[in-house]
Amino acid sequence: MKHGNIGIFIPHLGCPHDCVFCNQKHISGTAVSPQPDDVRRILAEAVENMGTDHDCEIAFFGGSFTAIERDYMTALLDAANEYSRYFCGIRVSTRPDCINEEVLSVLKEKGVTDIELGVQSMDNAVLMRSCRGHAAEDTVRASELIRSFKIGLGHQMMTGLPGDSPEGALMTAREIAAISPDTVRIYPTLVVKDTALARMYRRGEYRPQTVEEAVSLCAELILIFDRANVRVIRTGLHPDVENSVIAGPYHPAFGELCESRIYRNQAETLIESRNEVEGKLLVNPTEISKMTGQHRENLNYLSRKFGVEFKVLPDPSLNKREIRVI
Repeated sequence: MKHGNIGIFIPHLGCPHDCVFCNQKHISGTAVSPQPDDVRRILAEAVENMGTDHDCEIAFFGGSFTAIERDYMTALLDAANEYSRYFCGIRVSTRPDCINEEVLSVLKEKGVTDIELGVQSMDNAVLMRSCRGHAAEDTVRASELIRSFKIGLGHQMMTGLPGDSPEGALMTAREIAAISPDTVRIYPTLVVKDTALARMYRRGEYRPQTVEEAVSLCAELILIFDRANVRVIRTGLHPDVENSVIAGPYHPAFGELCESRIYRNQAETLIESRNEVEGKLLVNPTEISKMTGQHRENLNYLSRKFGVEFKVLPDPSLNKREIRVI
């Protein structure tokens, strides 16, 4: 069964700060705030079209959902609940400093099953330079509160923020893993039109990550979360933002590039441990494209490094990210 969500975007509503990287109009593709009837229409269309082989959530993305005007927030949730029997839950996203016991009581009563926190970084200096308006300590406190209400917990982190570094992102990932959310999303920072970060970029005050830098780092981050049993549910922003990005590590298949890099790194380590190889790489049949790499990038890289022509073969006995080298 395929898992997904029916996204309902509330651009920039509730946000008490303008983060340097954020323009929700461009990121979400809309500047119009949905009304309860819009929620009903979106969900009715989804129910009609999604069939029976999907496991979908209702998801309110975009602004800081718990900070919007309370009557409006509950009206949106009431509209969603009219269709909740067709979905596996209701997910909302918000800021760590917009969580308290009172709002959690309302969300619990209204059927919210998961809350995602925009953590972005666990380095307070990076948060300050990004104009986030909250501290790492707020993330820890909010996460503990959400857990106490037995609501699912998700975190979102970013790489390449102003003042951040690969070492800082690895630290953030380890701090998030220690909190043990149920899910995490990893977003490399993109320079989006009409943001403070775009102005910093044009003045030469900010250098974005390259795609290669972001892929290399995010492949490491994914493995940190894997080892901590934290499920990575997205890596990279959705393709709809492409026309709004003026710089940064955008790629329409960014998550696939990261998975492919994990395979390349693992294969490289295994080959280096052998005295001799025939050039056969065995993986689960569903993972062949990841081991091969886009445009055979992984195989070409390994062939150049080791002087052997490699090919990928299916082995149904292997699990995801398992490789046998012959």
